[in-house]
Amino acid sequence: MTGLATGLALEGKTTFTYSIANFSTLRCLEQIRNDAAYHGANVNVVCIGGGFSYGALGISHHAPEDLAILRSIPDITVVAPCGYWETMAATAAIAQEPGTAYLRLDKSAGDDSAITAGETFRLGCARTLQPGTDCTIITAGGILEEVQKAAAELSSKNIAARVISMHTIKPIDVETVLTAATETNALITVEEHTVNGGLGSAVLEVLADHEQFTRVLRIGLEGGFSSIVGSQQYLRQQYKLDAASIAQRTIEFLE
Repeated sequence: MTGLATGLALEGKTTFTYSIANFSTLRCLEQIRNDAAYHGANVNVVCIGGGFSYGALGISHHAPEDLAILRSIPDITVVAPCGYWETMAATAAIAQEPGTAYLRLDKSAGDDSAITAGETFRLGCARTLQPGTDCTIITAGGILEEVQKAAAELSSKNIAARVISMHTIKPIDVETVLTAATETNALITVEEHTVNGGLGSAVLEVLADHEQFTRVLRIGLEGGFSSIVGSQQYLRQQYKLDAASIAQRTIEFLE
């Protein structure tokens, strides 16, 4: 599939591949790296099933490592929209962007509606969905729905959390990360993905590269494989990625 898409792309076509996350990425990773990315082909790898979207089907269908793996390959744009508006806009954007891209979708969605009338979506430019000065929660993907509930819970406890959709993980919006680190007391990254190599790691790299020191809490999968089976919501609860857990961990971190 990926080899065929690359061949068509090298003949001038804009191509998309599509499958459940592990199948469109890990199973054909060599072709994504050697065929598509190395040749700068306009191949857009689309997955449905990021994170725990297919949680009931077990480890073979869980996708908690894809962002880290694809982010490490040169010349690949990595996008994880937080909801329907960003998904539609990102799909159009990667089709117009030269080179290879990875579009990670899942079965959940937050409220990522246009902030202003006529808002323009741009790859590599994060979106501030909610203002706040006490801390900043940076997220990517449909887990935004849990983050927004957590932010509401924090607000009820007089903690004003800025919420940022970092829909493009590579290239990451450096300026937005540095501004949040300067203007708020701490950064919290939330992702339905391992804490190693994904969004949280990308944020830490920005801070280290620019010698910007601030407190950072990474919320994601820690430890070994996600061996529990169940719905996406159930697995979020089991791995402390639900709204209540995000809010509680943030409160404890800020104390």
